[in-house]
Amino acid sequence: MLRRVWLATGWLWIAAVFYISLMPHPPEPVSFHGVDKLEHLLAYATLMLWFCQIYLDQQMRIRLFAGFVIMGIGIEFLQSMGGYRNFEYVDMLANTLGVLFGWSLAKTGMGKILMALEQRPGLRGVK
Repeated sequence: MLRRVWLATGWLWIAAVFYISLMPHPPEPVSFHGVDKLEHLLAYATLMLWFCQIYLDQQMRIRLFAGFVIMGIGIEFLQSMGGYRNFEYVDMLANTLGVLFGWSLAKTGMGKILMALEQRPGLRGVK
């Protein structure tokens, strides 16, 4: 398993979420009402789905769930301290729903994407 690669990629995505969430003017590629809530949901769903593929143990997945929910709440408080971003309960809700969505997706075929990638001929035997 390419565990180290998958973990490093996941931690980079966590760092990116922190950076984008705390930067003064985050990029807004698409503009329609509520798009930021969709971005929150998708970011946290992706993180949860990604790490659920690395950690298969149910107890660890519960810890991941709690950790990502706490992360989403904590970032909102950090945003309120910066003076240039807004604290929003709805963002916390979108983050939490994203974590729940990612956990649900991990129980489907999407929860086996990394395993399937490892079975590709070019990646077999790579550690």
